[in-house]
Amino acid sequence: MLSLMKRILSVSGKYKGKIQLAFVFSFLKSIMAKVPIGLAFVILAAFYDGTANAALCLKVGIAMAASLILQILLQHTANRLQSAAGYMVFAEKRMELGTHLRKMPMGYFTEGNLGKISSVLSTDMLFIEENCMNILADMMSYIFAEVILLAFLFLLNVWLGLAATAVILILIVVAHGMNKDSLRYSSIRQEQSENLTEAVLDFIEGIGIIKTYNLLGEKSKELSDNFRTSCKRSIDFEENAAVWQRGLNLLYGIGGVIILTLSLYLNAGSVLDTTFLLGIMLFVFDLFGPIKALYSDSARLTVMSSCMDRIEAVFNEQELPDNGRSTIPEHSKAPEVQFKNVRFSYGNKDVLHNVSFDLKKNNMLALVGPSGGGKSTIANLLTRFWDVKSGQVLVRGKDVREVKLSDLMNNISMVFQRVYLFQDTVYNNISMGRPDAGEAEVIEAAKKARCYDFIMALPDGFQTMIGEGGETLSGGEKQRISIARCILKDAPIVILDEATASVDADNESYIQEAISELCKGKTLLVIAHRLGTIRYADKILVIANGEIAQEGTHEELIQMDGIYKSFVTVRETTKGWSRRE
Repeated sequence: MLSLMKRILSVSGKYKGKIQLAFVFSFLKSIMAKVPIGLAFVILAAFYDGTANAALCLKVGIAMAASLILQILLQHTANRLQSAAGYMVFAEKRMELGTHLRKMPMGYFTEGNLGKISSVLSTDMLFIEENCMNILADMMSYIFAEVILLAFLFLLNVWLGLAATAVILILIVVAHGMNKDSLRYSSIRQEQSENLTEAVLDFIEGIGIIKTYNLLGEKSKELSDNFRTSCKRSIDFEENAAVWQRGLNLLYGIGGVIILTLSLYLNAGSVLDTTFLLGIMLFVFDLFGPIKALYSDSARLTVMSSCMDRIEAVFNEQELPDNGRSTIPEHSKAPEVQFKNVRFSYGNKDVLHNVSFDLKKNNMLALVGPSGGGKSTIANLLTRFWDVKSGQVLVRGKDVREVKLSDLMNNISMVFQRVYLFQDTVYNNISMGRPDAGEAEVIEAAKKARCYDFIMALPDGFQTMIGEGGETLSGGEKQRISIARCILKDAPIVILDEATASVDADNESYIQEAISELCKGKTLLVIAHRLGTIRYADKILVIANGEIAQEGTHEELIQMDGIYKSFVTVRETTKGWSRRE
């Protein structure tokens, strides 16, 4: 139990002192809570001795009232200290998690971990701050109260103290077994919570496909099964805790009977004074009340421990090292981008095998080839979304692993096939490219990206709020805003990843014009399937099975038998390239 509390304190950071101060107020509250019992003992002893009078009763009444008022004030202070600290601790933890995730390799987000991240943020952290942080001081109060009662019992009679100590030790042993068992059930419960979150995300993200292929019943069943499993896991957890709690309640009662029986025996043998016997009878059935209250909250603490395990597991995921001390030089005789014998794998699956190429400044390099061949992986390695397993990726002669990530990203802009815009204003989504840019610069970037006109047609122009993910805009409009963001950033290296692949014909001409503005005077790495996008590239690399199968210009490659010529022939036969480009 104490180890669980210590674990929470270890993550409390600068708020640890406030929580520990709450322990002090809880200790004082515990004393005040037991004052009425002591006062009742005083007044009963006075009546038994025949020394009671109105003045004594008045004094005792005032003292009881004062202890009650102090108890309320001390409890209020402890609650304010610990509850506020709990919310502040996990507000900062969420920010820390965001910073940590920002430094994670992109592979972490493609391994089914989105449900885990969502569950940690929305379930685990929420459970701790709402259900555990506000009871830490109370639990310390229970421990203090039990110690006070035990000390009082030793003062009355050492045998009674020893008997109560033995009962408490038995209770602790049984409760330890309960906590160990509850921890196992709580881990299962929280894991299912993660599974449910993942199932909900999958269902929502795939709802279009589910409806299109009439899979609503099948996928709804999968989601419903997860809801039922979650319900069963929660019930199993509660039922398991209830069995242990019934056993502990029985021990509390037996312990009280033992102390009362021993007190009567000692009184009969004239070892315990009758006045003291009356005092024991006042609180004997409350003697184990504090430890009972302590372990009644233990189920929540075991869930908290499982939550902490899951939170720590995410924080313990290895970040991409950002130990670089170098910066990318503004001018260099080395190629703008260079891959040297690069090998990369996702886990045990090799994706790139000894890939080497150069990209000169202000030149355009196009990557083509079958899906899954490794084209996007090359772009991702250049931006350090992942690190190579062997070999080097260099920008102007500097290994990207030796360069500060911030400096690397300042030199690269990316236009993705799938655009994500944040739930914010159009202006803020564009200015994200360079937050210190002025309004005139943002507007100029929008004009160059061919999105100024449709932005001004929106209800609030540049201050119009965009729905999450850009859902209130068309695909072409989102793409143009993302290009405006890159134009504003004005990075010397631009990566185009299938930028026009999923755009309708009406928007395509605007996007091509926007890309032309973006690419002026830039070094380009282009991933595309359309001939019009790549035929004028300074060099074309055909990537297949993780290797460079062919390289050269369009005119050179079209004269060779191989993958590129086959692609061009197929596209021209189907008029895929010739009509659209």
